[in-house]
Amino acid sequence: MIPLRDTIPSRTRSHGMWLIILANTLVFLFQVTLPETQYLQFTHLFGLVPARIMHPDWAQWAGYPTQWGMSLATHMFVHAGWLHFLLNMWMLWIFGDNVEDVMGPVRFILFYMLCGLGAILAHVLFNTDSTVPVVGASGAIAGIMGAYLLLYPHARVVAFVPIFFLPYFFEVPAVVFLGVWFLIQIVSGLFSLMFQSDVGGGIAWWAHIGGFVMGMVLVKVFQKRDICRHCTSMEQWFREHSRWR
Repeated sequence: MIPLRDTIPSRTRSHGMWLIILANTLVFLFQVTLPETQYLQFTHLFGLVPARIMHPDWAQWAGYPTQWGMSLATHMFVHAGWLHFLLNMWMLWIFGDNVEDVMGPVRFILFYMLCGLGAILAHVLFNTDSTVPVVGASGAIAGIMGAYLLLYPHARVVAFVPIFFLPYFFEVPAVVFLGVWFLIQIVSGLFSLMFQSDVGGGIAWWAHIGGFVMGMVLVKVFQKRDICRHCTSMEQWFREHSRWR
């Protein structure tokens, strides 16, 4: 099931979301110009390696710089390839504009960064000995998805499934789409702990879980108060316009 868009129209221009997409795009385009050796070095320096934090003696032996705090933020803007980059930016485009609607661009960007921070800390907690660099915006975007779930429970997601090479389009409630997505992360994360393996080809399941939960926890903090006071009328507006995007 591949999501195409949601059915909730934006009420304002999404400056914060597009700034984040632009920043990710510029970093990724720089990455792809690097030779393979420099690309690997870039990933290890600006991605986040859990063992670099949890085992400083090993990190010193491996030749990492002693200062790693910057990678808590920079890892969100580094990606492992075109598919990784495009999928993350696509999910951000689908869900980010509506979350920014209730926060404004500045709050939205801060919310995004904090969700990414919560995501990477969750990953480090469950992968203390990992020497694999974690890169990508998916943890922060998972936070946006968690916020979306609480803000727009009546929304729907337009998706398609290829059946014998023919696309089948349909709408699914956002609650179902996001709930199933989150359940997959939990099950996969538990399997990765039980069998001490990278279920799913190196996907940071616990970063997704941590980001999603962080988004649900922080959304009310970052939601504008005037939006909260008019939430009933907003819900009516979204219901009236939710099929015209």
